[in-house]
Amino acid sequence: MDKRFFKLFNLTEEEAIAILDKSPGQLGENDSRYIAASHLAGFPTEASISSLMRAVKNTESSLENRIVRRKSIESLGHLKARQALLLICGCLADDDCYTVENAVWAIGEIGTRDTNILEEIAKLLDKPEQIYRVIIHTLAKLEYKPALYRILQFIEHDDKTIASAAIATIYRFTGNNSSMPQVVDFLQNPKVYVRRLCIQDLVNVNYYSAIPEIAICSVSPVFRLRGIRMLAEVGIADGVLAFMDVEPYLDKVIFDHPQDLNLVHEYDTTPTLEFSIRELYETDFGRCYLATQTILKNYRNIAGEALIMACTKEAYNDYGAHYHIVKLLGWLKYTPAYPILIEALYNQEPQFQKSRTAAAIALGELGQKQAISKLKDCMETTIWELKYAALISLEKLGSNSGWEMAANDQDWIIQAKVARQRATGKPIHNLMINNSEFENDSR
Repeated sequence: MDKRFFKLFNLTEEEAIAILDKSPGQLGENDSRYIAASHLAGFPTEASISSLMRAVKNTESSLENRIVRRKSIESLGHLKARQALLLICGCLADDDCYTVENAVWAIGEIGTRDTNILEEIAKLLDKPEQIYRVIIHTLAKLEYKPALYRILQFIEHDDKTIASAAIATIYRFTGNNSSMPQVVDFLQNPKVYVRRLCIQDLVNVNYYSAIPEIAICSVSPVFRLRGIRMLAEVGIADGVLAFMDVEPYLDKVIFDHPQDLNLVHEYDTTPTLEFSIRELYETDFGRCYLATQTILKNYRNIAGEALIMACTKEAYNDYGAHYHIVKLLGWLKYTPAYPILIEALYNQEPQFQKSRTAAAIALGELGQKQAISKLKDCMETTIWELKYAALISLEKLGSNSGWEMAANDQDWIIQAKVARQRATGKPIHNLMINNSEFENDSR
C-alpha cells in the first residue's frame, strides 16, 4: 500500500498518540484528534494500535468524536491490526452508517474466515441506508459465497457503483460473465465517480478484456494506469496475457491525449478560451479532457501565454489543472514554457506526481535537445510512469541512452518495455497520435 500521504503531518508518533488520547477540553488550538488518528496509520506499533483502539472505545456522542472514531477504525484497518478485530466487529451494530462502513472495510483489510463475523456483515445488506458497495466488496474479498443471494438484489440498483460491485461479485462467485459488459459500459457513465469505481470492479475480478476500454475512459490516468497495471500483473503471471497485449494501452494512457479517449461530455457551442481554461480545474477529468480538446482545436495560436499566466497565478497550487496545463504546453509546442516544464519535471510533491509524467511527455513534444539530460535524470526515480514517459520522449528527441539505463530497471514494466523495443526495433513515439492530423480534425 502506498503510504506516502500518511506522514504529511508534522507530528511524531508520540505526539499523535498524546493528541488522540486527549479529551476535548484538553485539546490545544492546533490539536486535531482526527489528524492524529489518520497519522497513526503510518506507525505499525503496539503503542499506536492501542491508542487507536482506545479511540474506538470512546463512544461519546459528539459529531467530532464520531468522526475521530471512524478514522481510528480506518487506521486500524490500514495497520491490519488483528488484535482489534473483535472491537471493530462490535462496531457493525453502530447506528452511524459511516462507522459501520469503516468497520466493514477494516475487517476486509484485516481478514477473517470466521463465518459468524462474515454473516453479520452479509446481514447488513438487508439493513436500510447502509453503504452497500463497501459491504459487497468486503464479502467478495473475503470470499463469503453464502452472501450471493443477498447480493443479487443489487444488480439493478439505481446507484450504478453499487450495481457494478454486485455484478462483478456475482461473476467472481459464479463464473457467469453474462452481465459484465454492463460494468464495462459504466466506464462511459456521465458521473465521474461511477467511471472511477467500476475500474476497480473490473480489476477485482481480473476482467482482462476491459483493458482497451479502461485505457480510453475519461478519468484521471492514475485510475487507468493502476487498473491496467494490476490486470497486466495478474494476467501475465497466469499466462493469460503478454506484455505486448497491454503495451499499446499503456502508451496511450501515458501520452493521455483527448483524441485517444471516449469523451462523455460535450458543449452546445464552442466556449471561450477563458472558460476552457477554467474547466481544467474541474475534479471530473472528463470535463478537463473536453476543455483540452477545445483549446487544441480552437485556440492553438493564442493559448500558450494564457496557460502560462494560469500556471503562475493559480494552477501551480492545483495539481489537476497543473497536469492538464503542462500537457497542453507541450502539445502547443510553446517554447517559452520550457522553464515551467523543467520545474514540473523535478517537482517532488506527491500530489504533483502526474505533472512530472506530463512534463516528461511535454518536453518530448517541445523538441528541445537540452531536455535530454533532464529526462535521463528521470530514470533514477522509483516512479514507473515517469520513467516510461521519459523513455518515450528521449527516443523522440533522438536519444537512446535512456534505454541502456532502463535495461536493468527494477520495475518489470520498464524492463518489458525495453525488451519489446529491442525485439521490434519500432520507435515507441511512432505509436503516439499525429498532432497535425488532430489539428485538422473537425469532429
